[in-house]
Amino acid sequence: MSTPVTTGPAAGPAGGDEADLTSAYRRWGPLVHVLAQRALGDSRDAEDITQQVFLAAWRGRAGYRPELGSPGAWLTGITRHRIADALEARTRRAALVEGVGAQYATMDHRAAEGMDCAVDRALLTQELARLPAPQRTVLRLAFYEDLTHPQIAERTGWPLGTVKSHARRGIRTLRDRLEDVQEDR
Repeated sequence: MSTPVTTGPAAGPAGGDEADLTSAYRRWGPLVHVLAQRALGDSRDAEDITQQVFLAAWRGRAGYRPELGSPGAWLTGITRHRIADALEARTRRAALVEGVGAQYATMDHRAAEGMDCAVDRALLTQELARLPAPQRTVLRLAFYEDLTHPQIAERTGWPLGTVKSHARRGIRTLRDRLEDVQEDR
């Protein structure tokens, strides 16, 4: 057997007419707002929660059962649920922002490393081009084709000692030039 919903100021938002909702808002609105403010620490969020509570009470007014508690207790229960939802949403947003921030920070770091590598590669290519042809040939075969000194000697037809000398002089020249460039940065 269903208990009829009472109307008038005592019924609060469950009364079914807008005057009852207005009366309930005046009476319990400050309580709802204070509870939300304390829990969330933000006045605007507390205002949003207050509006959500009274909107939910209005929409769910048919479910209010006065024998289970006063309208104030009913509204406090709705408030607690809305606060919990808001805190959960805040936690999800914070985790999402943190995750995205970490992803972008990693991407920016990788991009910066990639740019540094590209700049270094371009600089090395430029400095290799400035070397005398025999030194440039030996270093390109060693760096880009990953050949050993004996393999370079075999491919070029030069004596092994000559290949090693060209490699040593080319590396020394590159080192000196790259140190100069590094000092200029």
